[in-house]
Amino acid sequence: VPQALEDVSCKCKDIASIAGGGGHSAVITGAGQLFVCGHNKDGQLGLNHTEDVLRFTLCTALSGFFVKQVACGWDFTIILVGSGLVLSCGSNSFGQLGLPQISGPCLIPQKIESLKEKVVSVAAGLRHALAATDSGLVLQWGTGMASQARRASQGKALPVFLTAKEPCEVAGLEDVKVKAVAAGSCHSVSLTDEGHLYVWGSNKHGQLVSRNIFLAEPKKIDTQCFSHEKIGAVWSGWTHLVAQTAGKVFTWGRVDYGQLGRHAVVPSGQQSTAPEHCLELGSTPVSVPCLNGASQIACGSEHNLAIVGGQCFSWGWNEHGMCGDGTEANVHVPKPVKALGCAKQILIGCGAGHSMALCQNSSLDPHCTKSAMAFSVRKGTQSEKFLIKWKETTFHADVKSL
Repeated sequence: VPQALEDVSCKCKDIASIAGGGGHSAVITGAGQLFVCGHNKDGQLGLNHTEDVLRFTLCTALSGFFVKQVACGWDFTIILVGSGLVLSCGSNSFGQLGLPQISGPCLIPQKIESLKEKVVSVAAGLRHALAATDSGLVLQWGTGMASQARRASQGKALPVFLTAKEPCEVAGLEDVKVKAVAAGSCHSVSLTDEGHLYVWGSNKHGQLVSRNIFLAEPKKIDTQCFSHEKIGAVWSGWTHLVAQTAGKVFTWGRVDYGQLGRHAVVPSGQQSTAPEHCLELGSTPVSVPCLNGASQIACGSEHNLAIVGGQCFSWGWNEHGMCGDGTEANVHVPKPVKALGCAKQILIGCGAGHSMALCQNSSLDPHCTKSAMAFSVRKGTQSEKFLIKWKETTFHADVKSL
């Protein structure tokens, strides 16, 4: 269940955004500072060492930069600063840092020099990354998609961006202007200024709304899938997607852990998690009415959070307690996180297997009402005990060595 945290170096009231990766977390303050904690064996925290960090700590290497967005991959971090520059740190085993001159892990954020144009959006997948530029171009780097692409290509030449270890323009988007990007474990998503979605990569779970197992080039998702409404925002888990129009929230992709917030129902009317039914039913975007009007949405690897009416809802994979309901049973439809009580949820963020929320408790002094909450994180059987303090209580998290 959610536990309040204390002893963070920044004040809770200053937090502007929250993000998480495979085993690390990051918050950005209104002043553009980046605070990080969690797993750090590949230097993904950018603190110039590889020791795991138990409390949110300022990334001093970014002093002089105004951090605008942070995207946390499995074991690396992509950082967008106000001037449009992009920096990266962490594992570079698959070229996911966009720094071909660096062979091993990068312990301090480094500028991706080959990104010459101002960047407005970044995303990090399992082993690849994306950037959208001010002019609407999309660049991709990291070889995380390459093995699946080769198996699906049957000997055909692959587009260069699928095997690039530095930013490479994604072919097939020349006639559109992209304003935002998102990434799954092995797929990519772009949102155009006209409210259309283009997707490419693995379609193993129907997340690309295609009959092909892999899309080597971007494919537009038919607007009919979204009741011909323009998409305003898109989020991606490892194998599922969530998109929001002016009036609705749609989900599609992998469904067997409850990721889509809707039960899979076979023709007989019985619920089913059989792979063939899950693939068929998950490959079509469907609106989830209880999420209408959501002010925020966040996707973990296979779970989700949303703020609706000032209240936090969770659903999906819950093996490690990240849905915050006090159980480890998967949550198939969005449910309020009751443990947050009457506190108003202001900001939310997800890592692969953990959840975070910035809350305001109306019963407290109005000048000191913001606190951060973290949902329990437990991965695997071989684990070590972490103790993170923030506010008056402690947060214990068993985190597997990734």
